[in-house]
Parts: sequence; C-alpha cells; structure tokens
Amino acid sequence: MKPVIFGMSGLSLTPDEAAFFRDADPAGYILFARNIADIAQVRALTDSLRALHGRDDLLIMIDQEGGRVARMRPPVWPAFPPGSAFDALYEIAPASAIEAARTNAQAIATTLRECGITVDALPLLDVRQPGASDIMGDRTFGSDPMRVAALGRAVLDGLKRGGVTGIVKHMPGHGRALVDSHLELPHVDADEAALAIDLEPFRTLNWAPIGMTAHIVYAAWDNTLPASLSPTVLQNIIRDRIGFDGLLMSDDLDMKALSGSVPELAAGVVAAGCDLALNCWARMDEMIGIADALPDITPRARERLDAAMSYAATPTDDAPLDVLLAKRDSFLALA
Repeated sequence: MKPVIFGMSGLSLTPDEAAFFRDADPAGYILFARNIADIAQVRALTDSLRALHGRDDLLIMIDQEGGRVARMRPPVWPAFPPGSAFDALYEIAPASAIEAARTNAQAIATTLRECGITVDALPLLDVRQPGASDIMGDRTFGSDPMRVAALGRAVLDGLKRGGVTGIVKHMPGHGRALVDSHLELPHVDADEAALAIDLEPFRTLNWAPIGMTAHIVYAAWDNTLPASLSPTVLQNIIRDRIGFDGLLMSDDLDMKALSGSVPELAAGVVAAGCDLALNCWARMDEMIGIADALPDITPRARERLDAAMSYAATPTDDAPLDVLLAKRDSFLALA
C-alpha cells in the first residue's frame, strides 16, 4: 500500500485509473464535485473502489463542510450551514449550539454514508483571528479556542453517530494566515504565546482519529518550511506538544502554497512525518510519479489508518435525515 490519497477524474473510474489504482494500492481516495451526480452514481463509484481493493473499510473522503465548501449540493442533497452559524448560536445558547452542531454533523454523515463515503474533512479547529484571510472566515467556529473545541467535539461525535470519521484541520492552525494557501504560501510571524491559542482546540481534541496539516510557515517554529514539510512542526508541535497520535495527512499537494513537483512534494511530506500525502486532481502523470516516489506505507501509519477506519465503522444512531434536519433547524432558529 502506498501512503497517498488520490482523486479521480470523473463520475466513474476510467480503465486506466482502475488498472493504475489496482497496482498502486493507495491508502484511499477523495471525491470532488466532478465525481458527483446523484446518490446511485456516487454509490456505484465508491462500491467500485472497494471492490477494486477488496477493502470494505477503504478510506473514501470528501470535503463536505457546509456553506461554500460542499461537494454534494441541492437539489440532490440538502444545503448545510457553515461553521459560523453555530458560532452565532453559541453566543446566545451554548448548549443549543453544541447540540445543533452535533445533529448537523450526523445529518451530513447520513448523506455521506448512503453514498459509501467513509470520511469527511470536518471539523475545522482553526481559531479565527482579526485581519486574517477570508479563506477561513465563515467556515470556522469563531475566535474563542474553548468554543471552537466544544463545537468541534460535537461535530466529531455527530459524524461518528452517522458512521463517518471526521478529520480535524488545519494543524497546527490556519486562523492567522493573511493570504489564501490555495494561492500562495502564508507566513505567520506570531510568537509562541499567540500560537499557543491556536493549538488549544487541537490539544483538547488530540484524540481525534485523523488530522490534516496546514501549508503555512510558522516563523516561531520553522522559518523556512511550511508545516506539511517541516519535521520540526510535525514532530515537535503536532505529535509532541499537541499530543496528536492519529492518522496525519497533508493538505492538497497541488495548492500554490507549495513549490516543486507534486511527486517531490508527496515524498517530502511523508519523509517529514505525515502518514499520508493528499493528491486531489487525478492527473495520471502526477499520480504515476507519486507512486514511484513514495515508499510503502510504514507499519505505524498503517496501524493509524486501520484505527481511523474502525473508529466510525458502524453508525450508532439511525435517525432519519428529515428528523435530524428539523431538529437542527429548530436550534438554529434561536439565533
């Protein structure tokens, strides 16, 4: 098995993709809007991936946050609110906001599980800071670390109830970035005391099954390399100071924050300490290069992968989707 998550080009596997994926044996896959038409089609696609590898617990992930980051959209699927909706409700009624976030996440998981998707890139634990890039903005749970952690915990719980594993992101914190890491490399010059605030939600939820890194340079820790490529940040900050021992994946390697070829970057993030590299864009030449550049997955990374995929293997609450949405909306109406 190769320590990488690959994307696919369309609504079904091409013959070339099927042959390549069978041989490369990646740790998992990520879906985007280009891979999604309706429930039956997505289910057929995810079933074909499981059949290809003979792994019922295959990692198949998606970015289904709600708000502007949603790959599955109306009219086939419900529209889900962004994180800021729960932040606003928390201001008025904290307990209601926590239950609304939990119920909303369970509703998301219900829609994903029906389609055979096992992992969602949610919750964001980034602590929003004044003047930062709007790339986080309304996606976050606000600027108070305790609130972010409380709502993040509720999301992880709700996803698990619905049979989906969550990913905490973007470690060790994206809330201070002044530019969008999709477009350029952010440099955060905050000192240790300020950065300790950003770490708090991740430390509180350091038991989370999966985490995703940030493509950001943190001058206080490593003034040269972004976190995803920095052994210092990955080990000293994420593994040691935060205490995170779950499955750690990079953010997408094709983001403009990083420089170098995608295969070189994949090898770089894994060598630095990420368990998995994330490659989203399904360009066959790049995927072949990544498979050639990467070693086999380490035994420890495989243990973390297996633990993450068993974390929410079976839904624990079969509440109907319409009931969950009505319950969530009754809470959100308070705000």
